[in-house]
Amino acid sequence: MSSCKRIRVDTDHITNGNEAKSSVMERAEKVQRNLPSEIPSMIKSMLPSHVTGGFWLGLPKKFCDVHLPKYDTTIILVDKRGAEYKTKFLVGKTGLSGGWRGFSIAHNLLEGDVLVFGLVQPTKFMVYIVRTNGFDEFYIPQENTKKESLSVSTTELGLAACQSENDSDGHGSEVLERIRFSESAVDFKEVKSMEAFSILVNGLIINSEFSKHLQTKYYELCCSQKTYLHDHLLDGLNYKLAAGIISETVNIADAIRASKLTTSRDNFSIWSKTLKAFQELGMNVGFLRARLDQLMSFGFVENRKREARLERVSAEEKIRDLEGSLLHVKEVRKRLNAEIEALDSPAAEKHEMMFQELAKSSW
Repeated sequence: MSSCKRIRVDTDHITNGNEAKSSVMERAEKVQRNLPSEIPSMIKSMLPSHVTGGFWLGLPKKFCDVHLPKYDTTIILVDKRGAEYKTKFLVGKTGLSGGWRGFSIAHNLLEGDVLVFGLVQPTKFMVYIVRTNGFDEFYIPQENTKKESLSVSTTELGLAACQSENDSDGHGSEVLERIRFSESAVDFKEVKSMEAFSILVNGLIINSEFSKHLQTKYYELCCSQKTYLHDHLLDGLNYKLAAGIISETVNIADAIRASKLTTSRDNFSIWSKTLKAFQELGMNVGFLRARLDQLMSFGFVENRKREARLERVSAEEKIRDLEGSLLHVKEVRKRLNAEIEALDSPAAEKHEMMFQELAKSSW
C-alpha cells in the first residue's frame, strides 16, 4: 500500500509540473499574439544553462537567419521599465553571450520562466517575462511612444513581486545581495562625492567587489581625469574581469607614485605592458602610460650615467696600463742610448783601426 501511494504522489507531482509548464507557455503565447503583427517575435523557455552556471542563451537559428545581422554585434534587451541591457550576439553560435548574465541576474530569472522577445529594431528586443508562479503586467511600446497595457494576467501580481524581490533560494538572489542593478548610468560630472560614486559594468553596480580603500583610490583616479576610467571597457566583459582590471590599475598607479630612480626597469616594463593590455580592452589608462614613459626616460638618464661611470673606470685602467708600457719603452730607449754612446768612445775607434789592419794585412 505504501509503495502504491508513493508512486501516486510522484505521478501527481510530475503531472502538476507539466501543467504548470503548459500554463506558463500558454500565457507567453498569449503575450506574443498581442504584439503588433509587424514586430518579429520568438519565445524562449528558460533552462538551467540560461539562468545559472554558463549563462548562455541560444536563439532559434531560423529566426536569427531571417531577422538578425549576419555578423557578431551588440543586441540590446529592453525590459518593461525601459531599462536597456547590452548583450553580445554571436552569429556563428546563434546566441547571446556577454551581458545576458547581467540581464538574467537583474530580473531573477528562474528555470521554467518563459520570455517573449519582440524585435522592435534591427538589434533591439523588447523582452516580456512570464514567470512560472505569476507574472507582472506587460507593456508594449506603440508608434506614438505611448504604452498600452496587455490584460493577459490570470494570477495575482503580488506573488510575482514577492518571488522577484524576496526569493533567496537561487544563485541569482545570492549574487544580487552583493551586486546591484542600475537602470541608468550617472554622468561623472554629476558625481560630487565618494558616496555618490558607483562603479557600473554592463548595468551592474559592482562596488561590493572592492574594499573601501580601493574604491577611494579609484575614485581619485577618475576625478583626476574627470571621467570613469572603465567607461569604455568592451561590452559584455565579465564583471569579475572588469573588477580585476580596475583593481590592478589602482595598484599600478600607486606603484608608479612610489617608484624611485633605483626602481628596476623590469618593473616599469611589466607595468607598461599590463597597462597597454588594459587600454586595448577599453580601459582609460593612457595618462598612466604617459607618466610611465616620462619616468622611464629619467631612468634611462640614470642608467646611462651609471654606464658612463663604469666606462670611465675602464678607460682609466687602460691609461694606467698604457702609462706602464710607456715607462718600460722609455727605459729601453735609455739603455740603448747608453749603449750607443759607449760604442762611440775612443776604445771603439781603436777597435775600428785594429779591424782595418787585420782586414788589409797580407794573406
